[in-house]
Amino acid sequence: MVPKVEKLNIEPLLLAEGPHWDSDTQSLYFVDLNGHGIHKYVPSTNEHTKAQNIGNSVSIIIPVKGKKDQFVITYGRQLMLISWDGKNDKITILEKLCEVDEGTENVFNDGKCDPTGRLWTGTMGGAPKNEKIPLSKGNFYSLQNRKITKHLTNVGISNGLAFDTKLNKFYYNDSFKGTLDQFDFDAARGTISNRKPIYTLFEGYEESVDVQVLDGMTIDTDGNLWVAVFNGNKLIKIDPRRPETVVETIEIPGKQVTSAAFGGPNLDELYVTTGRIPIRGVAPLSPYDGAIYRVTGINARGLPGEKIVL
Repeated sequence: MVPKVEKLNIEPLLLAEGPHWDSDTQSLYFVDLNGHGIHKYVPSTNEHTKAQNIGNSVSIIIPVKGKKDQFVITYGRQLMLISWDGKNDKITILEKLCEVDEGTENVFNDGKCDPTGRLWTGTMGGAPKNEKIPLSKGNFYSLQNRKITKHLTNVGISNGLAFDTKLNKFYYNDSFKGTLDQFDFDAARGTISNRKPIYTLFEGYEESVDVQVLDGMTIDTDGNLWVAVFNGNKLIKIDPRRPETVVETIEIPGKQVTSAAFGGPNLDELYVTTGRIPIRGVAPLSPYDGAIYRVTGINARGLPGEKIVL
């Protein structure tokens, strides 16, 4: 079966990111990072709601396990617990969980929970200046029981997380490093170790944002990674057991592909986010840029989106 790529009826966003499928409500949560907004889409009713202009960059929205209408979001360098009914355009900040990288211009980027409900998320060196992002300024953290732990330093853009608990592996993209990296993962201790690259898009750091980079990703039940290629109009499927090999490529109409998440009643649909931020002073403004896509017919299933435990 040839994959079918469908553009959803959602207005284009500046930088759609962080898709999270909530199996309990059968809905997709995602953010508009540059638009400072959180979004919800319910496929069964085609209903799209949002809370925009939150006041700072928001890169993830993850439901809290056992708590109705509660979420953890990034808020610049902070992690915030909020309440949102998924309908109104207002949120309520309930608690500041932590703040990292004090005294810097860093901001949080991508993040996900492992199966224990521990949140993993990292920072980057602030918003682009003169279309360049400061290199090696970010860090990578985990949050458990409201305690923050630093795991990696000198990160360019913290991105693309996935966990394989069958193999005890963790997968991670530092977008400006140019490689998709694998770690040994100890879920009980909350540690990662023995980093090694398993796929190389380019070698060496790049300062310009006008380059194809590995962005967000998700994992299927067979252990394959579905990786967004920003500026590349595509998702690539990587089998970690076959290093440096692209198994499959899915072309996406939007150029700035940012991330993907499995969703749908059977978790056999891929929801793909894209952006339309200016590069070289020119923003891609076709209706395909900044759109949200659903990809079906991919002959793969994903895992439920993990909620955070607080």
